[in-house]
Amino acid sequence: MVPTLEDVVRITGLRVDGQAVTGTTYTSYQEPVKRLLGLEVRGERSSLVQRTALQAILGVASARRQTGEGQAEHMERMTDDARAAMAEEEGEAADRDLRRFLTLVIGKLILGTKGDPVGCRCLPLLEDLSSVGNYAWGAALLAHLFDSLGTSSRETGVTGFFPLLQVWAYYHLPSLGCGVARRRSTVPLLQHWRFC
Repeated sequence: MVPTLEDVVRITGLRVDGQAVTGTTYTSYQEPVKRLLGLEVRGERSSLVQRTALQAILGVASARRQTGEGQAEHMERMTDDARAAMAEEEGEAADRDLRRFLTLVIGKLILGTKGDPVGCRCLPLLEDLSSVGNYAWGAALLAHLFDSLGTSSRETGVTGFFPLLQVWAYYHLPSLGCGVARRRSTVPLLQHWRFC
């Protein structure tokens, strides 16, 4: 038994159909990161930007998870803070901040990496903001999680969106007796649970 695409939809609410999420490998990410985000990458051949730089420029630098705050609440608070900071902007500045926020969410949650930096390999998919919703982000999340589980068997940590596995286990392995359902509603099931 393993999580399926159907589980991803039910648990996260992310699309699993649509255009494929394919990262682009450049010899240098300096130009697209500078042009689309207005930031610098960590090194000439790196595809990573500092999470703290993204958060600071979005006005959510202090958006650390609070004690007892679940993943969904943390994301909601961070989204609200970023939305408030971006509400005053228009045009290209607003588009740039939206790309920054999406890069943060995609790079740390959907296609998360170990450590603090945020990956920018999917940045070309954010160039046309009107098409971002057409991508199968849920399928990418599951593929990335499976890939990281394969490499994590030889390491000490897991990358990717671990709450997906937690909620999946709560529903498919109820004998674990873990997790406390906060409320019962429809999709996404991720909102039912509080993670400590």
